[in-house]
Order: sequence, then structure tokens, then C-alpha cells
Amino acid sequence: MQVTVRWEDGVSFKGQSPSGHVVTMDGPPDSGGRNLGFRPMETLLLGVGGCSSFDVVTILNKSRQSVTGCELDIQAQRVDSTPAVFRSIQLDFRISGENLKDKLVARAVKLSVENYCSAIAMLKQGGVEIGYSYRILEKGLDVVAGSGHQSS
Repeated sequence: MQVTVRWEDGVSFKGQSPSGHVVTMDGPPDSGGRNLGFRPMETLLLGVGGCSSFDVVTILNKSRQSVTGCELDIQAQRVDSTPAVFRSIQLDFRISGENLKDKLVARAVKLSVENYCSAIAMLKQGGVEIGYSYRILEKGLDVVAGSGHQSS
């Protein structure tokens, strides 16, 4: 895998994938940025979210679950020193569908976080603590909730 990151100006950069997709990254104004795009560490969290959500939806589809939506909120805490790496990350999934089985949703989330998501696996090797939870929503109502924790 190869991507290209090109400096635009100030502290703004464009990242391009081999498939031609482009993302703009920029620093905060107090670092010379103009708020033109994602902060680099935000893109890292987006990668974690995309990787894990991909796993969860794929696993549930293979389990013949009728998934109609998957949303993931991610909260991360960084250390107070340089480099300001992530100390902990909490993933909170909201899975929507019809007649979703709690056992299969719990399994899909756990498999993604603890076994399959490559981005999470790399962060865990660096000592980042990963916590996760899920809620099953049917017609906008919470049906079931669960959580777990995966230490580094």
C-alpha cells in the first residue's frame, strides 16, 4: 500500500490514495493552520472507525443479520507529553436493523476490536487501551446494550 502526502502551504497537506481519493489535512490556527481539513490525528481515528465498522458490518451480513445502519462514535485521550500519542480509545457502536440478535452483534463487535481490525491491532501494540460498547437500535429505540475492554 502506498499513499502520497503533498504539502500545500503553511501546515496544510493533501493526502492521495492510489484510487485517486484526496483528503485535506491542516493544523489548528495556533500552529499556523487555517482549519482547512482534518487534523492528522483525527484521520488516524477515522481510519480506526472505518476499519472496525467495515468488520462489524461484514461479519453481521455474513451472519445473515438485517443491518440497516452502523454508526460509531470514538473518543480518544492523548498523553500530555510529546509525542502526544493516544493513551486510550473508546469505541461506541450503534447498530440498527430488524430482529438483530444480541449475541451476533456482540460477537461481531468483539471480533473486530479484539481480532480483525488492523488499525486497532497496531495501536494496541503501542500500548493504547481500547474500550468498546454497542447498542442495538430497532426503529430508533435502544433494544440491547453491551460493552467490553481490550487492554494493550
